[in-house]
Amino acid sequence: MAGAVAIALTMPIRLGLDLRGGTQIVLETKSTATTDADREATDRTVEVLRGRIDALGVAEPTIVRSGDNRVVVELPGVQDPKKAADVLGRTAQLTVHSVLGPAEAAGNSAGNDTGNPSGTDAERVLPDESGQSLRLKAATLTGQDVKGADARFDQQGGAGWHVTVDFKDAGSDRWAEVTGEAACHPAGDPQRRVAIVLDDKIISSPQVDPSVACGAGIAGGSTQITGSFDDAEARELALLIKGGALPVPVETIEQRTIGATLGDEAISAGAWAAVIGTALTGLFIIFVYRLMGALATVALLCYGLISYAALAAIGATLTLPGLAGFVLAIGMAVDANVLVFERAREEQAARTRPSTRSSLTAGFRSAFSAIADSNITTLIAAALLFFLASGPVKGFGVTLGIGVLASMVSALVITRVLAEFAASRPSVFRRPHITGISTTGPVRDALLRRDPFLMRRPRRWLAACAVVLVAAGSGILVRGLDFGIEFTGGRLIEYSTATPVDADRARDALADAGFPRAVVQSSGDSDLTVRTEELTDAEAETVTKAIGELGGETEKVRDELIGPSLGEELRKDALIALGLALAAQLLYLAVRFRLLFGTAAVGALAHDVVILVGVFAWLGKPIDGVFLAALLTVIGYSVNDSVVLFDRIRELLGGKDRKQSFARLTNQAILQTLPRTVNTGMGAVLILASLAVLADDSLTDFALALLIGVGVGTYSSVFTASPLAIEMYDRGSGSRPARRKGRPTEKRVPASRPERQEVS
Repeated sequence: MAGAVAIALTMPIRLGLDLRGGTQIVLETKSTATTDADREATDRTVEVLRGRIDALGVAEPTIVRSGDNRVVVELPGVQDPKKAADVLGRTAQLTVHSVLGPAEAAGNSAGNDTGNPSGTDAERVLPDESGQSLRLKAATLTGQDVKGADARFDQQGGAGWHVTVDFKDAGSDRWAEVTGEAACHPAGDPQRRVAIVLDDKIISSPQVDPSVACGAGIAGGSTQITGSFDDAEARELALLIKGGALPVPVETIEQRTIGATLGDEAISAGAWAAVIGTALTGLFIIFVYRLMGALATVALLCYGLISYAALAAIGATLTLPGLAGFVLAIGMAVDANVLVFERAREEQAARTRPSTRSSLTAGFRSAFSAIADSNITTLIAAALLFFLASGPVKGFGVTLGIGVLASMVSALVITRVLAEFAASRPSVFRRPHITGISTTGPVRDALLRRDPFLMRRPRRWLAACAVVLVAAGSGILVRGLDFGIEFTGGRLIEYSTATPVDADRARDALADAGFPRAVVQSSGDSDLTVRTEELTDAEAETVTKAIGELGGETEKVRDELIGPSLGEELRKDALIALGLALAAQLLYLAVRFRLLFGTAAVGALAHDVVILVGVFAWLGKPIDGVFLAALLTVIGYSVNDSVVLFDRIRELLGGKDRKQSFARLTNQAILQTLPRTVNTGMGAVLILASLAVLADDSLTDFALALLIGVGVGTYSSVFTASPLAIEMYDRGSGSRPARRKGRPTEKRVPASRPERQEVS
């Protein structure tokens, strides 16, 4: 905690464009003799730039095509905008050439001054590192053959910084060809050299090692670029090579500072909603668990501090949806504490433990497997999203992973230390009622009195879930999905006004005019940028009129169509990462539990996703980047809920009640975990309700999506995942049991079938 406090006080966290603004760079693509700078070439340029920005370490950037041949790049928290513009604008045309020999005197004059054309299909003359002009054969390899590049420091050889380049399969063969051809010439002959050219400049022209045989070449498809690099130059070079060549050259035509996309009022409202929601959650936990709840609230505050310090330490960028997700994670982190306290209540009620402290110790031990399994499944998803996705999905993976690790430290270390210390005090020992775990609680008492058999007819629950699924999912077919600007693109209009216009007032005016989703940013004293969905000319004129009423005489500086900021490649990477994350979770659950449990959990997850998307379709709400963050959060919540329930079923299968029917065991697990489900859900709902009521419109949609997701995820773990598991278990056991007089006969787990009793 001392380390977290030190980091939080000395390392400010980076804020995103929506909270603080940043640097805007406008690039323009230029046609070449072989390639036109049309819309398709500009779209490919956007994807290459996205890779370079990710490598620069800028989180949550905004990159959109503007018109046919412009790219607008917005970078939050960039310390050196000029350097960023230089790196983004470099063409990074990497080629590898055989050396034909020194250039003749006549060639020197032409080559040194202007060089030959920079195409890859002709000989050219370029000066090497020492200034000697060399005749180069047509390029054998290009940047398209490069698989990766890394900057490394040679500590043993003393060669300093260098860049290691790895080639793809076809590039490996070409690399062996060019080095094998050079190896046929004697040492010292210029033709034994291989020239590596970046942006029409020879950056390295090494001789092939004498050990390489003529015609054989260097196998392995890898090479090193050496030179007088410092660490920054080596990393920049590796970034440019790895990022790939731009399909067309780009020129920086504008660079300026822009304001936040959300106004001060929206940010203030979101912050107040976060504070109030967190306070309500803490009060609820204290009301339910008394002293233990108060200590858990302290641990949750520590969790928030640890998470903040970790985000600051790794240089993550915090956006407003990320902040809301961070606050929601505080509510979900209550889950581990609730699990422990409910298990401690069970131990205390069983009268097998002599003291509150021993009950707590047993509670931590019993709840550990559920906490570990639920958090590991979430960490698997977070890791795959981080390594395979890009843009905001990658950032979500970072925030999610940090939140999970911090919550485990909070619950399993901080809460345990505080709770066991308090329970061992004599004053607490004499008054066990103040601990909050000496009684089972009203929810558990009511369930024990009634003992309802909820899973008597699992097919009825599945039929009811199917009806809800069809009713919600049909909205996707009937109403369609209203994709936001991030997915569809739209229109960008820039104004210059006679008098400065406050961005908050402009947002309110445009909302009143019928454009509530317009993104307004100010830059300079009298420049205003409005980004909306696609507009007709009449609608664009309405926007101009609304701005003119605020700023007096208004000039339209730019009016262009823009492409989506969540490009096709980013969406494809996100879908691949999400699919692999779900497959990895299924595999983990199949190993830790049984395949039927993993299948049931993923089936319930698919049910939750379809319902959430369908409800938003019926409501006409936008499917945008904020919704994407909410959807990913719901996915993690849904799997977490199912894992807790299945962990209890696994425990019962290995206990004294294993001879009961699987349906009865599942029902017993539901009743035992329902108090935890209710208390955890209430903690999340209190925060989300605060966001929905107090926050800005964009965060209201975010909170609404999460409220729907939490509600659906809570009931699906009980009424979708559990019946699915029962149905698959019965089918795996053979034919369904016979029915008599309309009442089901329970299928019992035979004692002679150890595979149905043991924990797998």
